[in-house]
Amino acid sequence: MTFLEFLEKRSKPFILVSGCALTALLGIVDYSTGFEFSFAVFYLLPVAFVAWFASRSAAVVTSVASAVAWQVTNRLAGEQFSNPLIPYWNAATRLGFFLVVALLLAKLRESLAHERDLARTDFLTGAANPRAFYELAQMEINRARRYAHTFTVAYLDADNFKMVNDQLGHHVGSQLLVRAVEVIKQNLRATDVVARIGGDEFAILLPETGAEQGGAVVRKLLQKVSAEMRASGWPVTFSVGLLTCADPPRTVDEMIKIADGLMYEVKSGGKNAVRHEVLKARLVTESMTENVNL
Repeated sequence: MTFLEFLEKRSKPFILVSGCALTALLGIVDYSTGFEFSFAVFYLLPVAFVAWFASRSAAVVTSVASAVAWQVTNRLAGEQFSNPLIPYWNAATRLGFFLVVALLLAKLRESLAHERDLARTDFLTGAANPRAFYELAQMEINRARRYAHTFTVAYLDADNFKMVNDQLGHHVGSQLLVRAVEVIKQNLRATDVVARIGGDEFAILLPETGAEQGGAVVRKLLQKVSAEMRASGWPVTFSVGLLTCADPPRTVDEMIKIADGLMYEVKSGGKNAVRHEVLKARLVTESMTENVNL
């Protein structure tokens, strides 16, 4: 883990406290060197640090702390002024300078984060896009291989979705997909991932989830989504291929291929069901296969 990655994982209070501690340290050094040496550029360091890694509000706090530290240390070091109002003017201009830099950096950070999120998010539903899903799924495969953890992936396809588009219009189809993702997200853990893989196809990644728990989670999700479809008058159900990886597959493509194949078995067998298998020792254990109608 690099130092930047370490900072990215720290909490905002940790970053704020670290920034204030750095400001205090700079104040001590500034006082030791005397007011003749300008420390203006150095006081920007904690301001920029907190603005980039924490938040706007934390950056404002650090800006105030830096301006105050600069002012106090110079006065303690014996800085003299011809007019008693000058130190207050200096403090105000320094604070304004720090605030401008802090807010610009915070805005830049937010814009970059927003662009990064857009590049990983499906524009219609707000679910993860295929690129984001593949990255997260590969990370989970690597983690499962290293720590021998089990995870589950579900591959969903909306039944009769084309009929909805043809009879009710594409705008209704879009509403259907958006609502389905909303319901799924509401019933997932923060660590779970739902992604839109294709037009009406979705994948759900459930880390640290075994066969029994994964089956229960997916069936609950489908009950919730199916209830929402019925309440909205949409004749749509879902066919699901559910794969529990007790032994991780070699690649994400291999995992998706198996789950997609299970989903198509459901499609060819009458739709509106879950086909569940367990991948163990790189072999699909047929004894764990089940097909449960919703």
